[in-house]
Amino acid sequence: MKKKSISVLKALLCSYIFTGMLLLLLAFVLYKFQIQEKAVKAAITGIYIAATFLGGFLAGKMMRVKRFFWGLVVGVLYFALLVLVSLGIYRTMQGNVVQIISSFLMCAGGGMLGAMLS
Repeated sequence: MKKKSISVLKALLCSYIFTGMLLLLLAFVLYKFQIQEKAVKAAITGIYIAATFLGGFLAGKMMRVKRFFWGLVVGVLYFALLVLVSLGIYRTMQGNVVQIISSFLMCAGGGMLGAMLS
């Protein structure tokens, strides 16, 4: 069980490093160009999906069994940490219930898809 936990944490760490790099790139693009708010929101959503896909892919490669499940675990934990950070910074949930649920489904789905394709 310890090996599985460490593998999931490694996959999550890679996902968050990837997220940080892409968000820095997005910030640079915002600095250089005038981009509409809708495009920025879409880019952030795409970054979350890509990061959970990467985390699920890595978890699937490390686990080799029950890849679907471990990708889901990575996606759910990724979303949970996003929620905790949001609560820590804003002291409330950002967005309405539909946005929160859709973000959860995208994170979980990205992790599962990455793991299935690993």
